[in-house]
Amino acid sequence: MPAPAAPIIAKWIDYFQCEFKISKSRATKLGDYRHPFKDAGHKISVNNNLNSYAFLVTTVHEFAHLLTWNDHKNKVKPHGQEWKSNFKRMMSPFLEQQIFPEDIQQAIQTYLKNPSASSCTDLGLSRSLKKYDANHQYQRLEELPLHARFVIKDGRSFKKGERLRKRYRCTCLNNGNIYLFNPLAEVEVVPEGTYMAS
Repeated sequence: MPAPAAPIIAKWIDYFQCEFKISKSRATKLGDYRHPFKDAGHKISVNNNLNSYAFLVTTVHEFAHLLTWNDHKNKVKPHGQEWKSNFKRMMSPFLEQQIFPEDIQQAIQTYLKNPSASSCTDLGLSRSLKKYDANHQYQRLEELPLHARFVIKDGRSFKKGERLRKRYRCTCLNNGNIYLFNPLAEVEVVPEGTYMAS
């Protein structure tokens, strides 16, 4: 995470007696919070493959779950008004210290008007955070032209189709099935003229 943020996060870990773990990359989530159970205390894990700013946003997201559980146990929705209020409150010291670059700072302020269950679902914030990723092997699907061919991380090949409301309708070249993709899906472009088995 950005160095100036570390002392604040360290204080939180100590104050809440939280087990904080850096996890291997998980395809389905960026971070996770587990409330105390039997002899185990609070547990937070954050994926190790996030850039420093995405790592910090995810960490604050999970600590907001911890604070919400402390206040309300499981009597409120996981991403309800109580969590949103705590997330805004816990994000404020990092915004006040201007720890984020200007583009991310602005995207977070917009996102904070109504935070959603995942920063990934907010296209503005997700775009800003992804700019700081070290791995530029992949492109976002929204950047590709219509009918471009691309490969996803599991090796399957697709052709980009029209956008339907929030997602792109893409045809799998391996089996002909249609799949809907998030505009921010990371894909590898297949250069024009490259042979692809369909």
